[in-house]
Amino acid sequence: MPTRSRNKRFSDVPKGLVTASRSKHERSPLLKGERLKSVLVIAEEKGLLRGTRTKVVRGRMPEALVTRAKQRAGVKSDTDLLELALANLAVADDYPDWLLSQRGTVSQDLDLEF
Repeated sequence: MPTRSRNKRFSDVPKGLVTASRSKHERSPLLKGERLKSVLVIAEEKGLLRGTRTKVVRGRMPEALVTRAKQRAGVKSDTDLLELALANLAVADDYPDWLLSQRGTVSQDLDLEF
């Protein structure tokens, strides 16, 4: 396979942050938004995007859902969309759920000094 130049998507990411392997998302179009870019960088750092791509994932989805998701993500292929969605789930931060679960756990008698 011919060597490709480094994709613009990671041009603002410090060297060494993304592994040396050229994964599929490095060859896809520029992602919209820093958050989506960060999802793939984190997944790459955790080794989730390494290895051969042998697992086939498929399903039937409403056309409007797929179209809107591709537009929001800035990707064109179904594979890139699925990779981004799975990476987003795999590296998701559970802090919001934890924070909401803490509601009502602090005594109302606690002096917060304001």
